[in-house]
Amino acid sequence: MFDTFKNRLELTGTLRTVTALRISAGRSTEPIGSDLPVIKDALGRPLIPGSSFKGALRSRLESFLRGIDPSFAEDPANFTSSARNNQVKAFKEQHKDNDFNLTQALIGITDEVSRLFGSPWIASKFQVRDLTVQDSAWFGQYQERDGVAIDRDTETAADGKLYDYQVVPAGTPFEFKAVVENAKDWELGLLMIGLHQFETEQIPLGGGRSRGLGVVRLDNLKMRWVDVEGNPKFLLQYLQKLVMEDETAYEDAADYKDEWARELIKYLKAKMPTTSANIATIE
Repeated sequence: MFDTFKNRLELTGTLRTVTALRISAGRSTEPIGSDLPVIKDALGRPLIPGSSFKGALRSRLESFLRGIDPSFAEDPANFTSSARNNQVKAFKEQHKDNDFNLTQALIGITDEVSRLFGSPWIASKFQVRDLTVQDSAWFGQYQERDGVAIDRDTETAADGKLYDYQVVPAGTPFEFKAVVENAKDWELGLLMIGLHQFETEQIPLGGGRSRGLGVVRLDNLKMRWVDVEGNPKFLLQYLQKLVMEDETAYEDAADYKDEWARELIKYLKAKMPTTSANIATIE
């Protein structure tokens, strides 16, 4: 899937905390400080791991596709089952001299979500950088909040169970950067649906969600797109423009969003002909 460059989608934007955010670094071992600090970078600034963003996005898309057909989003627990591992080993042995046939065989046992986000036997097409806080908006303003464990018998605070935890305040902006390479149109349509969920505050991040924490919103999403598949001359032009830092190396992908979404619906209809009538109205 990656031996030949075909296309690239670059995504940038601002992920802003609508409510306070807590992505915990685990219990602190320091004698002074918060019991449960948030994850920080080397300079002590808050950080949202790219894996946290990607995992939340994947989980939401899996729930959508399972609502259509469970086979579209396999249970990750099956990825490490002995039966699946034996199947992958058999394919590798059978096609050890033909990478193309091996790739096709592995794709054949890969669910739709994993084709975009990756699995133990197929690399992800979607890469998300760790989200760093915008320097101009950060002044070290962490908040400390108190928590307490409740005794289930007395329904009161349990003795000795008081703790505090750290949160990043609401309104904190983080830099969002991601890249998708060699994706099919329907896979890009799936990604557009997921990103729209972040744009509309539908996917929370981190812990403490029952307390109202973790609501985020993706703002100012910009998409730069290049498709060079089957056009070596255009690929040469693209590479030359990259070296010259020419912005025309890419085109704005905003106009493709609807087309990619239509390709996703078309793909799902083809995979599920018995339910085509049920989802035809989405087009």
